Amino acid sequence: QVQLMESGGGTVQAGGSLRLSCAASGSIFSIAVMGWYRQSPGQQRELVASMHKLGRTQYAYSVKGRFTISRDNSKNTVYLQMNNLKPEDTAVYYCNLDRVATQEGVFDSWGQGTQVTVSS
Repeated sequence: QVQLMESGGGTVQAGGSLRLSCAASGSIFSIAVMGWYRQSPGQQRELVASMHKLGRTQYAYSVKGRFTISRDNSKNTVYLQMNNLKPEDTAVYYCNLDRVATQEGVFDSWGQGTQVTVSS
């Protein structure tokens, strides 16, 4: 029902920047938490950053001071500004929407993932 469109991934040199976007479409009333996870080969998926609809944010310790999450509730879109990227940031990044309220019920939704590669 809820569809996600991710964009912004790519390949950059260490120290560079990327901006990820994730837009949700559908008959959405509200989204409690919007966030980004990432996963490298052989590793568990980990939370990178999340933002509650009321503004509270959460960041992985490894990205604090470098990444910034934001959301536009009117557009049902979440962004991740990634600055001073490091090779260890290389991963597939997944958009996640937690407690998406629709006329049909409340759901959790995941994006298909977008590759971020940082070269040294």
